[in-house]
Amino acid sequence: MASIIDTLSATSDGESPVFLNDLVRLLWPNICVAAGKMIKEIAEPMFATMLPGPLSTLHFTKIDLGTVPIRFANVIVRKTENEGIKLDLDVDWDGECDIDLNATMIPKLGVEHIKLRGRLSVLLCPLTNIIPLIGAAQVSFINPPYLHLDFTDAGGFGDLALVDRAVRKIVLQIISGMAVLPNRFLVKLDAQNDYFETYQHPQGVLRLTVEKGLSLGGAGQKTRNIFKKLTRDVPDCFVKVNLSAEPQWKTATVKNNHHPEWNETHDFIISDHDQIIEADVQDDDPVGADDIGIAATTVKQLLVAGGRQELTLRHDEQATESKLTLSGKFFRFVADPASFSGQGGGSPTDVLGLLTVAIASAFGVSGRRQELKPSVKVTWGEEVPFRTNIISDSPGTDIENPSFDQAFRIPVLAGMIEGGPAVRIALMDKEEERGAVEVSLEDLLAAPDMTVQQEFDVGGGARVRAGIWLRGTQLAE
Repeated sequence: MASIIDTLSATSDGESPVFLNDLVRLLWPNICVAAGKMIKEIAEPMFATMLPGPLSTLHFTKIDLGTVPIRFANVIVRKTENEGIKLDLDVDWDGECDIDLNATMIPKLGVEHIKLRGRLSVLLCPLTNIIPLIGAAQVSFINPPYLHLDFTDAGGFGDLALVDRAVRKIVLQIISGMAVLPNRFLVKLDAQNDYFETYQHPQGVLRLTVEKGLSLGGAGQKTRNIFKKLTRDVPDCFVKVNLSAEPQWKTATVKNNHHPEWNETHDFIISDHDQIIEADVQDDDPVGADDIGIAATTVKQLLVAGGRQELTLRHDEQATESKLTLSGKFFRFVADPASFSGQGGGSPTDVLGLLTVAIASAFGVSGRRQELKPSVKVTWGEEVPFRTNIISDSPGTDIENPSFDQAFRIPVLAGMIEGGPAVRIALMDKEEERGAVEVSLEDLLAAPDMTVQQEFDVGGGARVRAGIWLRGTQLAE
C-alpha cells in the first residue's frame, strides 16, 4: 500500500466541464422550480424554530432564482475505494434573484442577489451492469460554501446586518445539515439501489494538535474593548477549530500571553482529505471575544507538509504578523479486532475506532396506512440515541415497507469495546416502540470484516434491514 503522503501528492489537474454547464443552462428553468419548492419546504420550518421574535414568522411569498445558472469548473474524476466514481468540482453562482419574504409585525424583506461559491463532491455508486449503470448519486460540499445575500425592501429594519446574519446563518445550517461533509444529499437513480453499497464510509481520524501561537494580539490588533485599547492589554487567547460540518472544538484559554502554548489535541473524523481545518484565534473578554485572526489549511496540505505547519493568521482578509502552529497524525479505519488492543495510555477522548449503523428500510409495518408514522431508533449504551426520519403516508410511498437510507456514526473511545453494550435497533410508530433487536459486540467482533448486514426480525411480523460496521484505527505511514 502506498504511503499516505504518496497517495495525497498524486493529484491531477482539473478540467472544464463544458457539457455540464451547457446541460445546467438548458435545465435551469426546471431547476429553479424544483429548487424553489425545496427551499420553501425546508427553510420555513427552520425559520420558525431557530429565528428570534417576529423573525420566526418569516415565510416566502415569492421565489424566483433568475436566469443566471450555476456554473461549474475545475472538475477532477477518480475511482473510489468502493468501486464508485468521484467527481470534485468548483461551483460558482452569481445569481440575480427575486425572492420575497414576509412576516408578522415586520416589514417585507427581499433578496435580489445571491453569491454562492464552494467545492462540490459528487459520488456515483454503486456501479452496475444494468441501465442506468449507477445506483445513486450523492452530492455534498467538501467544506461550508461562501454565501452572500443582497437584501432589498428592508428600509423598515433598524439593523439589516442582524437580519442578514440570522437569515444567512439559517441558510448555511440548512446546507450544512443536508450537504456539507460528512452529510451527503442522496438521489436514487435505481429504485432497487442497495444503500449499503452506496454509503461512503469516512476515511479515518485526524489527531490534530494546536501547539502554539506567535505574536498574537500585537499593537496593531483591533479590539472592541476600549479599556484594552488604552492599556494595550496582553491577550487571553483561545482557539476555535472547525472542520466542515463536524462539531466545533475549542481549546482552553491561555491568559496574558502574546506567544501562548496550548499543546492540546482533538480527534476529527475525516471524510475527504480536501476538508479545510479552520483555526479561529480569539482574545477572551467578558464583553465578548475579539477576533485575532484565522488560520486555515487542508488535511491534505498538513499531512503532505510532514504533519506540521506554521500558519499565518489573517484578519479582515489581510495577512498579519501573527502565527499559529498546528500538527497532526492520520489514522486509517481498519476492520481488525486487534486494532483495539494496546491503544491505552492516550487521552480518554482519543477516537480509537468507529461504529456505524445504517438503516436501509423496514418491512411488514402493520396498521392503518393513514395513521402509520414509522421510524427506526438506534441506541448504544449511554450514547445519545439516533433516529431516522419519521415517514408519513403520501403518494408514491410504501408506508408498510418504508425506505430510510440513513446512517449514524458513533466514535469509539477507550473502554467502550471490552464488555461494551449491545447495539439496539428499535422500530418505532410515532413514539410507540413496535419491536427491537440487539446485536452484541461479541457477535460483531467475530463477524467477517466486523460487519453485520441483514434483515432483523424485530417482532410482530416486522423486519428492519440494517448494517452495522465496527472499525478500529491504525496510524497511516
